[in-house]
Amino acid sequence: MSTKIHLAVDGRGLPMRILITPGQAGDNPQLLPLLDGIRVARTGPGHPRVRPEAVTADKAYSHTSTRQAMRTRHVRFTCPERKDQIARRASLGSHGGRPPAFDLGTVRWPVERTFAWLKGFRRLRIRTERRADVHQAILSPACSIICLRKLILN
Repeated sequence: MSTKIHLAVDGRGLPMRILITPGQAGDNPQLLPLLDGIRVARTGPGHPRVRPEAVTADKAYSHTSTRQAMRTRHVRFTCPERKDQIARRASLGSHGGRPPAFDLGTVRWPVERTFAWLKGFRRLRIRTERRADVHQAILSPACSIICLRKLILN
């Protein structure tokens, strides 16, 4: 059985939340549960922050429902459009609005780098576990080790 790792990281590439789903499951339905599990402690008194300022995602998360959910949460959402969305925008002409202008490679590399750090652990790179809960049990300490390495070195 295959699994997918859904990962939320901060701007430095430190893992904030991780979800494991079956490999055949879609990416888009997992974005909101991934974001709902994030809690960031404040430096002073008060409740932890639960709403990020901005979210950057890849094409798998480009869906109208996701964009609407991010608007209602007042979160800046950066995601490239799929080909069908680009074609629809072009068919509307000047009423289609402006296409998003950004370079995904420059804003997505902390996530890809964190995946590379995770694959540095042999047990995660060559998965031999059959059960997803065992894989999760190995993945959680690996994320903690990544955070400790990054915080100790800086």
